[in-house]
Amino acid sequence: MKPARWPRPWSGSAWRPGLAALVLVLSTAAVLASLGRVPWCSCGSSALWVGGIWSEHTSQHLLDPYSFSHYQHGLLFYGFLWWCLRTRVGVWERGVLALLLEAGWEVLENTPLVIDRYRAGTISADYMGDSILNSMGDLACCAAGYLTAAGIPALASLALFLVIEVSMVIWLRDSLLLNVWMLLAPNQAIRTWQRGG
Repeated sequence: MKPARWPRPWSGSAWRPGLAALVLVLSTAAVLASLGRVPWCSCGSSALWVGGIWSEHTSQHLLDPYSFSHYQHGLLFYGFLWWCLRTRVGVWERGVLALLLEAGWEVLENTPLVIDRYRAGTISADYMGDSILNSMGDLACCAAGYLTAAGIPALASLALFLVIEVSMVIWLRDSLLLNVWMLLAPNQAIRTWQRGG
């Protein structure tokens, strides 16, 4: 997988996908608002980053430790879409598709079905869903991951993904892969370890 050759942003090949991405982001915010998501943390804090995962502020500010997982989504989506569509769809258009996948997850993640699943199966027992601002931050992190993967060799993307994964396990006792595992097939021994037991 070769790094993408980026067209100039003002060229005809870049502005249409950029406009599509903007419409997608605004539409996602509107859908989340219709689901009753709060715009911002109800605590009134103006902080853009919250560093812990055991706080009511997690998933309520622009960025939190799980923002790194959304960056990993972008790395994965780039590789998956490159593999599936590289000969048929340009890098910018694939970027919009990656953002669409992430937006779909943001909406699904904030439905009662998935919120309840997180609360029952993962260490996020107090998870109440994301604020709209946090979801916008997640979309931006995914886009950043996609753009990174588009500009570096595939092995560098894989190495970056693994470095983030291992760092999150050491730092938080959680990561993208652990989160997916616990969401799909909860394991009490892992949950106890994640809680420091």
